[in-house]
Amino acid sequence: MFALNFNNPAMHIFYGKVALIAYLKTIKIANSTIGFVPTMGALHKGHLALMQRSLKENDDTVVSIFVNPTQFNNPEDLDKYPRTLDEDVKKMRGLSDKIILYAPSTEDIYEGNTVSQSFNFDGLENQMEGKFRPGHFNGVGTIVKRLFEIVNPTNAYFGEKDFQQLQIVKKMVEKNHLPVNIIGCPIFREENQLAMSSRNERLTSEERKEASIIYETLTEAKEIFNTKSIEETIQFVENSFKDNPRFDLEYFVIADESTLIPIDYKSKDKNYRAFIAVFVNSIRLIDTISLN
Repeated sequence: MFALNFNNPAMHIFYGKVALIAYLKTIKIANSTIGFVPTMGALHKGHLALMQRSLKENDDTVVSIFVNPTQFNNPEDLDKYPRTLDEDVKKMRGLSDKIILYAPSTEDIYEGNTVSQSFNFDGLENQMEGKFRPGHFNGVGTIVKRLFEIVNPTNAYFGEKDFQQLQIVKKMVEKNHLPVNIIGCPIFREENQLAMSSRNERLTSEERKEASIIYETLTEAKEIFNTKSIEETIQFVENSFKDNPRFDLEYFVIADESTLIPIDYKSKDKNYRAFIAVFVNSIRLIDTISLN
């Protein structure tokens, strides 16, 4: 699916927003569209799939690579987050010569004031990740809003692995009346079905192999959910990780897909989704699956 051609050097790279904005003005024509893929780098095939879709559906495609400090509540996690800009550029060049890369510094984004804006996401921010990562979604909202204001995209592409983030971004766009269409894209998985993530690069080969338990547990939980109770489903997942000392289950939640509120009972007219966060040593992995 991704036939990379590393001999193609043509790609526009910008490290400052002023130059990027000026360039985008020169290529903008009536009714043309800009697709945007915001990333924190350490690119994998899931990222490349988002770019490929944007390239297919838009006249121009902008990709950002920026490890955003305001969405990390754990300084150690921020320090250890993989930064592989040179490799990322090679992968994008191999995919297409039409990608426009924005790789800003913290100063270029925050202009000396590296703090989050406060948002009201109608409660979406209080569930799952919001409970365990205080301030995380204010950081996400802040950086995505700023990037949207810089790039002014027609369409923006996000992976469904971070489903709560996807819903948060949609809510932020709605509340701020931003003229951008948010498009969620399917999760890309490794051969053992581990959800692709930049954090996977920090796993040992053995940890990466054994992390297949996360998706295996989710798929079994889906079958149980459709035939048994919510409590039995949750108990099954908790038991699956109790006997495996390499993994530490942080949370498993079954929630309404639209509100993200954990459910107490099932209703035929609702869409439900399971969310999970697991530590493999100090490395935190998340995944999700639709239960309908």
